[in-house]
Amino acid sequence: MLSFIFASILIELTPGPNMTWLAVLGATRGRAAALSAVGGVCLGLAFAGLVAGLGLTVLFDNFPSLITALRWAGTLYLFYLAYDAWSEASTIEKIETKSNRAYFTQGLISNVLNPKAYLFYAAILPQFLSITEQPQQEIALLTTVYVAIATLIHAAIALAAGSISNWLQHSPQAVLVQRAMAIAIALAAIWFFISTGNLK
Repeated sequence: MLSFIFASILIELTPGPNMTWLAVLGATRGRAAALSAVGGVCLGLAFAGLVAGLGLTVLFDNFPSLITALRWAGTLYLFYLAYDAWSEASTIEKIETKSNRAYFTQGLISNVLNPKAYLFYAAILPQFLSITEQPQQEIALLTTVYVAIATLIHAAIALAAGSISNWLQHSPQAVLVQRAMAIAIALAAIWFFISTGNLK
């Protein structure tokens, strides 16, 4: 279990689209919005774990086009989030222009469409399973541990980034900074697309 916890921490500390988007969201829309998004990310990761637990990831082996479809959908959705952040730059002072439920939904969708999440459970998680007649229970336990670790790390990022939200809202360079952050999300989308190119 300790080795799995350590591996999960390393994976979640690796910079990626979730980390970038949550940092941008916290900095520009505040802690409440970012933490709502963390909840969606958490549910999305749990959904991927449920899919793996039910054995549905075998579909990825038989139909590799599903991975390709998820890869494209996830990338395009990240570009949408970048566009959304860019568009909101001119309304940065209107912190309540979008409900926290919307940010929760965005976090959920971005992870449901993340092929890496499914392949983590399908390829990496089984390496930490013991020989047992009830693997579903062990998969459920490890999934819970992983989601908990991911949620703690994401929440820390959201809170840390949210600490500069008030300053950013009153900064004369607020629009410029948020548009730079929107570009960062777009770059994360490109990185996501490239890094998932060899997934099988």
